[in-house]
Amino acid sequence: MKTTAERIGAALAKAVKKTAAQMTADKEGTAKEATSKQATTMYRTNMRDVPKVAGLQRKDGWVDMQVQFLIDKSTAGADHVVGWTVLKPGARHENHRHHNCDEFFIVLKGRGHVYTDKGEEPSGEGDVVYSPRGCWHGFNNTSDEDVVLVWGWMGAGSIEASGYEVGPEGHAA
Repeated sequence: MKTTAERIGAALAKAVKKTAAQMTADKEGTAKEATSKQATTMYRTNMRDVPKVAGLQRKDGWVDMQVQFLIDKSTAGADHVVGWTVLKPGARHENHRHHNCDEFFIVLKGRGHVYTDKGEEPSGEGDVVYSPRGCWHGFNNTSDEDVVLVWGWMGAGSIEASGYEVGPEGHAA
């Protein structure tokens, strides 16, 4: 029987392999060229030093969320994003999709519901969710405790580059 860490590692490895293969196929080798041009300097930060994203709008599907972009294009020159989100009780990220990148998230703490193409499904600590580009997804904290997610966009270094789109049914309340 695999541990939670082994299951998370295997899921992330699978997602990264699939994304790398898709980038190579989609960009016909330009991903390899971009990789060779990237800086070879390590980037390091600490969550305490990264400000929460200001101005997230409910109308754009960000309902009472605390979001930090830990690694992205503007800070590390990366063509991906690694983020940290805290959803207080009742907070949610409405159903949305990204046209230009894949996304994963890991539920580190808490429980709620993940939005899927089949509706809402329960989700909790240890869950690893992978949404390929164009796939509708989101998370709703339906519990009375904080939910903590670590997440990433593979193939886009900013929200603008991600092709973010919120679902038309969302952001009503």
